[in-house]
Amino acid sequence: MLLVAMAWATPRAWALQGAVGSHDPSTIVKSGNTYWIFTTGQGIYAKYSTDLIRWTPSPRPVFQNNIYPAWINTKVPGFTGTFWAPECFFMNGKFYLYYSCSTFGSKVSTIGLVTNVTLDPASPNYNWVDEGEVISSDNNSSANAIDPAIYRDASNNLWMTYGSFFGGIRNVQLNATTGKVLAGAPLYAVANGDVEAAYVKQNGAFYYLFINRGTCCQGSNSTYHILVGRSASPSGPFVDKNGVDLNSNGGTMLLSASGRYRGPGHAGIFEENGASYFSHHYYDSYDGGAAKLSLARLTWDAAGWPVVSRDWLEPAAVAGAPVRYTIATAPGSAGLVWQSRGCTGAAGQGIEQATRTGSTCQQWDFTALGNGEYKITSALGGLAASVAGCSESNFSLLQLGAYTSQECQQYRIERASNGSLVFASLNGNRVVEVPNASVNPGVQLGIFDYNGCACQRWYLTPAATATAATTRIALTGVSIYPIPTTRGTFTLDLSGRKSLEAVTVEVLDMQGRSLYRRVLENPQAKTAVEAGLLPGLFLVKVRQGTGLFTQKLTVL
Repeated sequence: MLLVAMAWATPRAWALQGAVGSHDPSTIVKSGNTYWIFTTGQGIYAKYSTDLIRWTPSPRPVFQNNIYPAWINTKVPGFTGTFWAPECFFMNGKFYLYYSCSTFGSKVSTIGLVTNVTLDPASPNYNWVDEGEVISSDNNSSANAIDPAIYRDASNNLWMTYGSFFGGIRNVQLNATTGKVLAGAPLYAVANGDVEAAYVKQNGAFYYLFINRGTCCQGSNSTYHILVGRSASPSGPFVDKNGVDLNSNGGTMLLSASGRYRGPGHAGIFEENGASYFSHHYYDSYDGGAAKLSLARLTWDAAGWPVVSRDWLEPAAVAGAPVRYTIATAPGSAGLVWQSRGCTGAAGQGIEQATRTGSTCQQWDFTALGNGEYKITSALGGLAASVAGCSESNFSLLQLGAYTSQECQQYRIERASNGSLVFASLNGNRVVEVPNASVNPGVQLGIFDYNGCACQRWYLTPAATATAATTRIALTGVSIYPIPTTRGTFTLDLSGRKSLEAVTVEVLDMQGRSLYRRVLENPQAKTAVEAGLLPGLFLVKVRQGTGLFTQKLTVL
């Protein structure tokens, strides 16, 4: 949809860094090593990131100097170059960029298409090619031709969902070569009412339709909220958890206003390295209602329904109970870890990096405060990680202090593309780092402007898991295959074991977070493990009695 007054200046963005001003963000797409989104704006506004943390405006819009295809104004008289709700999809060796053209309060609209072999404006091959009209609507049409989103079904057929509160949402099959509407393809009505900004994602046996209801574009007063329903077919019907059809104003609440995050809308899902990022915009009530980009965490519950949270840590922490971790500068045991200097837990002690010893002063309790924000306290004494003097300035240092709910004792945590975490102080949004990227033990941690340095990235290992592993002996006669695997399914082979004792199978990501756990009370020689993992690198742990077997697993 549209944004009447676009406010791209974002002086106090939180955790995500740089140019986070965004309305109707497209699904994230990757070109080379760079991530891109496109948003509502003059000429189609774009921005990019190399780590999903810091976002930078593209040096130019898709259509420069308001020069866009002339056919658009024949379909939408009065259109002046502000394109709505673009969507980008990679196929056939190039990027297909869909866009909406309309005017406020009108059903006279069109969805157009341009293609490019690269998204890098510096590439000599960078060139947007006009592919023309995809679908249009007028005052007599059943649905409004705006807000396109593209997806594939289980048979690899290509589909587009589109529409608005003028007639509801439609699904239609596309020609997978041209990206245009397939000749003779029917339009399926899948949601009605005050609905727009639809997006479809297949997961398991179902297709999930994400929609917005409420009003957008009113800043902090926006009532936008994201709902979901599911169907066994792209043609519907899509129903919510209570069995109510989205064509009967149904929809299960997925994401609504919370704290500074008002009017969340325009869902997209990007999956990489074992994580699902749920992209959307929101209106920041702490920054005059400016529209901004947010990347939340998407998981799926036992019944197969999506769960969206801005908390990237374990569910127990999300529930408000502290979870204990070791915080390292690199994955695994090689990195230096956070430690309270002197290991007495006293107020005023600096927080430094130190060689891992497993002592209590190197363990930290994370307590979720909501919306991706946490307090971090020392397991030795319970004092909080605080910015000295509550300073917002670069080079300010971290130390222990009694927790008093100040923003300088609270941290927004975001997940970078490589699985590491970034901790941003709520008092100014500067991030926790090892000063000068030092690799020496004893260096006190501080805060600084985000620059993407590895010294500003952190890896958490559950302290209990790390302790338990040291007391176990190697478990022999166990193997898993195939490696690599697809769809997160592998075989656990216990043929070399004679013990009938129960076996526990657990899969963790490379931050040590448990993604799958199963207890085999009567283990068979071979067991299929359907962990449902996304592409990425994982660690499989198999426990039997006091024995432990570990194996890295690559999922393609």
